[in-house]
Formats: sequence, structure tokens, C-alpha cells
Amino acid sequence: MFDVIVCGAGPAGSVAATVLARGGARVLMIERARFPRDKLCGDTINPGTAAILRRLGVFAPVESAATRVDGMILTGEHGVSVRCAYEPDAHGYALLRRDLDQALAQAAVTAGARLEEATQVRRPLVDQTGEGARVRGIVLAGRDGRDLRVPAAMVIAADGRRSRLAIPLGLTRHPRRPRRWAIGAYFENVADVSSFGEMHVRRGHYVGIARVPSGFVNVCAVVRRTTGLDEPTTVLLRHIRHDTRLRDRFQSAKLLAPPTVLGPLAVDATSAGVPGLLLAGDAAGFIDPMTGDGLRFAVRGGELAAEVALAAFGGRLESPHVRLSRLRQREFRPKWRFNRSVRRVVDRPVTVELAGVGALVAPWILRRAISFAGDA
Repeated sequence: MFDVIVCGAGPAGSVAATVLARGGARVLMIERARFPRDKLCGDTINPGTAAILRRLGVFAPVESAATRVDGMILTGEHGVSVRCAYEPDAHGYALLRRDLDQALAQAAVTAGARLEEATQVRRPLVDQTGEGARVRGIVLAGRDGRDLRVPAAMVIAADGRRSRLAIPLGLTRHPRRPRRWAIGAYFENVADVSSFGEMHVRRGHYVGIARVPSGFVNVCAVVRRTTGLDEPTTVLLRHIRHDTRLRDRFQSAKLLAPPTVLGPLAVDATSAGVPGLLLAGDAAGFIDPMTGDGLRFAVRGGELAAEVALAAFGGRLESPHVRLSRLRQREFRPKWRFNRSVRRVVDRPVTVELAGVGALVAPWILRRAISFAGDA
């Protein structure tokens, strides 16, 4: 029997599995895909995330393969453009998510976790007690088509926005507003791309741009509309060609492959778990990709879940899910408030307009916001 089953081998799951295995737990990590696998993402790691990975001792292979990001450029309405350089000792990085995720999963295996790829989680294994539901393990899709019950003392759900564990238990849901979708693709021959990441905020959408190690450029548009997403190339190119700041830079650009679509993006969580189950990563809630905080929430959230599980095994904690909720509130509440404020601003044309005017008058406010968003 395993002490912990970690469902999902993305950054949250891999970090949790690494910390648990180093702490002496017997860890099984389940991943529905097979590495290397692609994931729609901005492909950037902000300074705060890099600092956590470095502290955990898993950043060396990532850093050696990544491109350095020296700051952020934010543009908006009315010609607003703010350039914010990170401090000399704080850098972000750009790396394909397929490479980052594989490196972090390998770190978990090196620490002693067992990884099972191409394995589908069907649902939590739940016992009904006098005090309510308690998770006792998971149910997997067996190779022969039959369900396979795998017991464990603790389960960590790090299986993303559509978690097979959190959603059936009523712990997370997709809110009615805002409803945003991401459209991402890679281009070559984009002009004037620097070591700075870019975020271009417009009415009804925003576009992120980052150079990745291959020399290609990651371009990701986040949109509110649901129509036309069956033709994502058309939607993405329209946002580029109709933008006076971007269209000239893409005159000679070539789309390398059809775009990927992901959404709806936001996930609201009511709790960090139930008895026997802890949440981490996007399965524990996701606000907005604009600030680049998603990866930091994932890796730090995975670490917190692992630390709580280890404390429970040591007999120092009776209600791990309650303790994790409190730790997450204390750790993430300022950023959650900030991200929700940003989400409200970009969700309405009038607030985008006002923010643009404010940035023209006091650009230092945006520089402070960019620095705060990157934990720099």
C-alpha cells in the first residue's frame, strides 16, 4: 500500500511527490499522458517560482536549458507602454512546458516516487463514515477495461482544472464569470522580440508574447468570446493583425503549427480538500493566467500539500485538509486579491480604458504591479 497517491505529474504534483519521497513516504504518481507531453502555457517562470524551485534543489536542469527573462513589458490602450526590469539578482526564465514538466517529474522519480504514465484516474475511492465522506484511495482505468481500486492513506489531487477528484466531491467548479479561453501557438520570425516578456492588454482580450529557447516565440491570446474557437487560427491572427502595436512585427512571421485552445480557464475552490484528500495546482483553484502566478501557486501549493501530509503521517496533525486551507490562505491571499483585481480590470472595456489613462499619468503604479506579480 502506498502512503500517498499523487494524481497529476505537472509542476504541483511533481513537487509534492518530490517533497513526500524525500520525507520518507511511499509515493505513487499518476499521469494521464506520457512524457514528453505538450501543455498550453505562456512558457515563462517568474522570479518567485524560480526561487522556490532553486530552494527545492530541482532547478539546475531547468535553468541550464531555459532562456532568461529580464523583465516585463506591459502595453494598453491610448499608447500606454510600461517596461519593468527585474532586480539584478532576480530573473525569470522561459522554457517549454513539456521540458519543464518532464524535468520536475524526473526529479520526483529520482527522489524515490514511482511514476505511472498513460494512466487514467476515474474517480476518488470514498468511504462514507458517520462524519461524512473520507477518501481512501483512487479508482483507475485498468488495462483490461475494468476499474482498478488503489488504496492509500492520503491522496493529493494535482490533476488540473478538470480534476477527476475535486469536481465529483464538489470542491471546485468553473464560475459563470469570467469565462475566458486561451489560444496559444508558436511563431518564428517575429520582429523585435527581446529578453523581456510582453503582455498587451486590450478591450475584451489580452496577448502574451515570450521568446523560448528554440528561438521561436510563444504567442497566447486570452479571449472572452466563445464563438469562432472552432477556428482558433483565424481568431489568433485577427487579434494580431488588428493590433497597431503587433501587426508590423508579425509581417514576416510564420505560424509553426495550428493553435491550441484551452478553457474555460477560471476555477473556484470551496476548500483545499476533504479527509484523505488534499488539493494542489489548478485543481485547488485558478484565477487568471495574466499575472504569471499560476506556476508559483502550483509549485508552492504542491510543497504545502506535501508538508501537511508528512505532518499528518507523523501524528502532528488531525485534519490535514483544514490545515492546508489555512496555510494556502496565509500564503496566497495577497496574490489572490491582486489577481482578482486584475481580472476585474481586464474584464470590462471601461476599466481597461481607465487603467490606460491612469498608467499614462502614473506609470510607476504599473511598474510596481509588474514587480509584485513576478515576486521580484
